[in-house]
Amino acid sequence: GWCPLSPTGAQTTKLLVVPPWKPALLWERVTLICQGWGTTGATTWYKDGQNWRQQGQNHLIVTEGGTYTCDTPGTGRSPPVTVLHGWLVLLLPARALLEGDTVTLRCRS
Repeated sequence: GWCPLSPTGAQTTKLLVVPPWKPALLWERVTLICQGWGTTGATTWYKDGQNWRQQGQNHLIVTEGGTYTCDTPGTGRSPPVTVLHGWLVLLLPARALLEGDTVTLRCRS
């Protein structure tokens, strides 16, 4: 499933990551999906704070490591998602965690 990386319930732009683990790993074929209230096809993508793709689709298959955000008309810019190019990484679910939650960690190499 997809997992939002921003608080639920607010009318904001959300950036979903597939597969739903963080940090996202470049070699796992990461797809980012921008969810907002704007017009389809009007998504603007940013990588490392710089304009990456103007007026693009709402999904992006990541081919480079970096920190990504997206922007949709009406709801603004999403929280950032970092995609790493690491060799040994401790992963945790991308959903929000609360004290006392049972959580599965993954070590990927």
